[in-house]
Amino acid sequence: MQQANKHLTIFAGKKIRRVWDSEKEKWYFSVVDVVAVLTD
Repeated sequence: MQQANKHLTIFAGKKIRRVWDSEKEKWYFSVVDVVAVLTD
């Protein structure tokens, strides 16, 4: 199993946690962070 890359991204001045899965070549975003940005 490969280690995933973890990053923060900024959206509307808020931090959203995300992880890159190199095997599937997809980003996964924290639902809690996205909902917090959209409902703030």
